Amino acid sequence: MAEWFAEFKADFVLNFIDEGRWRWIFQGLGNTLKITFFSLLIGLALGIVVAAVRSTYDKNHEAMAMHKGFGYYAFYVVNKICQLYLTIIRGTPMVVQLLIMYFIIFASSRNESMIATIAFGINSGAYVAEILRGGIMSIDNGQFEAGRSLGFNYIQTMIYIVIPQVFKSVLPTLCNEFIVLLKETSIAGYVGIMDLTKAGDLIRGRTFSAFMPLIAVALIYLIMVVVLTALVGVLERRLRKNER
Repeated sequence: MAEWFAEFKADFVLNFIDEGRWRWIFQGLGNTLKITFFSLLIGLALGIVVAAVRSTYDKNHEAMAMHKGFGYYAFYVVNKICQLYLTIIRGTPMVVQLLIMYFIIFASSRNESMIATIAFGINSGAYVAEILRGGIMSIDNGQFEAGRSLGFNYIQTMIYIVIPQVFKSVLPTLCNEFIVLLKETSIAGYVGIMDLTKAGDLIRGRTFSAFMPLIAVALIYLIMVVVLTALVGVLERRLRKNER
């Protein structure tokens, strides 16, 4: 037992204490959380816009088609663009999208954190959009009619009546999407970002000891996911309590 502990201590010192390598873990964790947070904001904003366009078209295209005005054709084109965006983003791997962003679209820029944040935000936005669209489409049409009877136009009805109900129903699913986003950022090292996974890999490359740095990275991700999952569980229980 004493021999095992001495070996463990030596391995711990080698991987985290020598040359202050523990700082790499904290730096990587900070970059991971920063990229996740700002990607979340981009994904949420983009998802709301795309979901609003798609659901509005699905609910009103038959009525709009009867008039065949400019608004109908403009909305048709915008809806097709949104469909194309969803198809491309959901149909290609995240790592490929990240590499395209870095080596093709933003080839002249070397702000890796910004590029990764945009790439993850655009990817998350596609999934957020479908989650929100499903929530909007599940709202009974009577809610829209109630909004019109109160003198609201379509946009006001969406903002004041529909969207609050949608967020309440899809919030747990959105939170789970954000947990997935947190774990997906582990590929940010492909474009040279010192994220949490990259930090563990750098330590492994310096010490030639894979077990401790990679297990430490896995444990940190696990702790973050467990905490977020617990918070989602609390949120779901509160929402169910409010429904009663």
